[in-house]
Amino acid sequence: MSMKELTSLADLNVLKATEKGVLILFGGQNCGVCHTIKPRLTALMEQQYPKMTLVYVDCHLVPDVCAQDGVLSLPTLQVFFEGKCFIEAVRTFSLSNIMTKIQRPYQLVF
Repeated sequence: MSMKELTSLADLNVLKATEKGVLILFGGQNCGVCHTIKPRLTALMEQQYPKMTLVYVDCHLVPDVCAQDGVLSLPTLQVFFEGKCFIEAVRTFSLSNIMTKIQRPYQLVF
């Protein structure tokens, strides 16, 4: 499992609407924290929540997509289940805390 890189708002909206579970990481080329957490987040999701779809949006490459989603700071993490945003974490967050928050809705949906 790896993170799909998205460059289109339409593609992102389709994923949110059609996938049972989606984790979106909004990052950027110049965001050191983003590059550090991306592989760790991917590995944790593969181990604990393999049925989730993982998406990465580079806000430096597609600022319009990030602006339309209200992303103003990096990194931003959003978790959707059945089209609804359950978790949004901005700038400073704990990956273990995020994993814990995902558990219950994941079990209900999958």
